[in-house]
Amino acid sequence: MVRPSMELESTDKNSLKLGTKKDGTKYSVRTNRDKFFFPSEWMIFYDSLRKRQQMIFDFMIQTGARINEVRHVQVQDCDLERKNVVLRVTKIKARKGEKNPRPRIISISSQFAKHLKHYITDKKLSGYDYLFRKKNKTPVSKEGIHLAMKRTMIRAKIRDYWMFSLHNIRKTHGNWLKALGIDGAEICTRLGHDYNTFLHSYSSPDIFSFKDKQDMKLILGDLYQR
Repeated sequence: MVRPSMELESTDKNSLKLGTKKDGTKYSVRTNRDKFFFPSEWMIFYDSLRKRQQMIFDFMIQTGARINEVRHVQVQDCDLERKNVVLRVTKIKARKGEKNPRPRIISISSQFAKHLKHYITDKKLSGYDYLFRKKNKTPVSKEGIHLAMKRTMIRAKIRDYWMFSLHNIRKTHGNWLKALGIDGAEICTRLGHDYNTFLHSYSSPDIFSFKDKQDMKLILGDLYQR
C-alpha cells in the first residue's frame, strides 16, 4: 500500500494543500471540512445540475443522509403516504461495538414526497429497485456523484468550490435545521449522531439572515411544519 507523505505544500486556494505520495502522485487535502452551503449558493448549484442529476442531490439536502445511505435506498424504503424514508445501509460505528447497520427512519416534506413519487413513476421503478442506479441496475457510484458535484460547482462558479464535498451537503442540512430552531436531539436522531459529534463536526454558529431562513423553508418545504 502506497502511503502519502506527511509534507503538505500550500496552494493559492484557501484551506487547500498539496501532498505527494511516494510514487510521485499528487493529491490535495482540505484543511477545513466545516464548509456548508448558504441557501442562495445551493439554489445556484442545484439549477446548474444536469436534469438527470438533480434528484439525487435533492434527496441529500432533504434528508441529510450520507451518500452511501442514499445510494442504497430502494423504492420499498419510501413510504410516501406517511412521508418517511428508511435508510437501511447506514454507517457501522465499530467504536461503539456495532457489527451491523442500524436502520433509521426519517421524515420528508410533503413537497419532496410528491416529487419523489413523480420520479419513481417516471423511472418506472418498483419494489427492490434502487432509486439511483446504473443501467445494470446496481447503485450509482459515489465517485460518479462526487465528480458530478465537482464539475457543477465549477460550472456554477461557486466560491471556494474545492471546499465542498458530498459530506458537506449533510452538514448543510444539519446547520439549516439548527438555524430554523429544530431541537438538537431531533437533528442528531435524524443524522444518526450523538450530540457531541454533532456539535464538534457539524454544528456552526447561526450566521444566517432572515432571507436565508426564508429560502431554507422554501427548499426544505414543510419538513418540520406538519
